Amino acid sequence: MEKVTSNIFTETKVRGCNPSFVTTSDGVVVIDTPQLPSKAVQMRKDAEQHGPIRYVINTEHHVDHIFGNYYFKGAGEVVHHQGVYDNFMVVGPELDPFAYAKEALPTDDPDGEAIFPDRDEYYADPNKGAIVFTGDLTLRVGGHTFELLHTPGHTPGQIAVHIPEERAVFTGDTIFSECQTWLMTSDVDGWLTALDRIGQLDVDYVVPGHGPVTTKKYLAVQRSMLMEWKTAVAVAIAKGWSKEETMERVHFKDRYPVDIGQEYMMDYINEWNAKSLYEKLTADS
Repeated sequence: MEKVTSNIFTETKVRGCNPSFVTTSDGVVVIDTPQLPSKAVQMRKDAEQHGPIRYVINTEHHVDHIFGNYYFKGAGEVVHHQGVYDNFMVVGPELDPFAYAKEALPTDDPDGEAIFPDRDEYYADPNKGAIVFTGDLTLRVGGHTFELLHTPGHTPGQIAVHIPEERAVFTGDTIFSECQTWLMTSDVDGWLTALDRIGQLDVDYVVPGHGPVTTKKYLAVQRSMLMEWKTAVAVAIAKGWSKEETMERVHFKDRYPVDIGQEYMMDYINEWNAKSLYEKLTADS
């Protein structure tokens, strides 16, 4: 794993989100868990070398941030915003999260197939939140402060985890660093507000949901990407394009690659982004 500070470790080079952990004088705090089973098991071992795991925090409900919770049972209390808890591994119109996790095994984690549960076994105890909150929440572990800030936009229960002692913030998918942004069912206006809130933090390190660790300067890049998407779809609507035409003709495939292991989803991401924005903008008109 990449060592961001003397106490922050993250993994930016495997399929899924950037699962991370923070070491303190009184144990370890995990922030998002690996989607791939063997990576989840290994990360738990790595984290526990630094002390007992006190908390497992998920920044959002999307499967690549939460599936690994299954392999962290008994390792600290799971902390969820109410929006994460309510949507945890719920099958939606755009994705079956369990099937999505399973389909990655042959290409990205063949060793994980032996420890991948069947659907009924998984859903019997996926390791959801034991601590569930609304608004913001502050946790203190050892000499560290973990400010869980509600930053809805990408998802309703989205949070950022600010650790002032490390001058760092974990944004979850409020930031896609140097890779394709997944809009899907997001609230873009809320997302822009979330970027404003993160921008007020005094930090040197921004650990994104996907892509390389960055700085606050990247907030402007993410903002630009969101605004370009919304403007491009709005222009398509003004031209009288149908939803299908917009899905075909409006895209940003040449801007960034898809994050690791999901290259085959380039068309899917762009089509869903355009579809979601088209439906939202026409519903408001």
